[in-house]
Amino acid sequence: MTTSTLAGPSWGGVTASLLLVAVAAAVAYRQRLRLTREIVAAGVRAGVQLIAVSAILLVLFRRAALPGAAGWVTVMILIAGQVAGRRGVGVPRARTAATVGVAAGTVVTLGALLAAGVIAPQASVIVPVGGMIVAAGMQAAGIALRRLREDAQNACPVIETRLCLGQSARQAFLPHQRSALRTALIPAIDSTKVVGLISLPGAMAGLILAGVDPQTAIRYQIVVMYMLLAATALAALTAARLAERALFEEAHRLVALAPPVNRE
Repeated sequence: MTTSTLAGPSWGGVTASLLLVAVAAAVAYRQRLRLTREIVAAGVRAGVQLIAVSAILLVLFRRAALPGAAGWVTVMILIAGQVAGRRGVGVPRARTAATVGVAAGTVVTLGALLAAGVIAPQASVIVPVGGMIVAAGMQAAGIALRRLREDAQNACPVIETRLCLGQSARQAFLPHQRSALRTALIPAIDSTKVVGLISLPGAMAGLILAGVDPQTAIRYQIVVMYMLLAATALAALTAARLAERALFEEAHRLVALAPPVNRE
């Protein structure tokens, strides 16, 4: 199969697609979900952000090369850490734990791909691949922190009983940490199980739309799914371990958690 030029949607088509946002907003309005404004704002914000990012990436790919790509990935990690950290609000230093978790998953996974020669050391490759890794790590770290916070609040009597029986903070909290990690990993595991059967994921679909041979697209997608599994596991584990340390005092006492403010 020869690579063909993809005829993408015109700006008129992009504008017309706003009708889909209107459909979602209408559903929220009719069902009184109190999400109409958020849906409209999210749609507008996504469009503005993507247009701005496209201009930045154009300059980045042409002039900044690898240092610019590294800087861009770093910015993505910092933003993702803030977003994931909000899921664990109430946990001491939740945003720090989330940021370090996302960074660990990204650096190890992306570094392994580059070291093994799986992906090319080019800005146009590192930025999109790094973005997928950061997004997966962000989701996993956020889910793990949220579950840890809930368990630390709801299972407080059980945890304190274990501590009174002589268990260390690590031993007393280990079942809850494992539960949080399982919860964080399930979405990535399920997606990997059904890839190609239920949906054609973004990387593969994009390459096929661009005219790349399906076999080549499949190889890329296999690498993507494997790297997302690794990034998810590393980010969730790192964030959970750091959060666990923040949940206990030096004397192995569980810290009191303030109830989270519902901002969703």
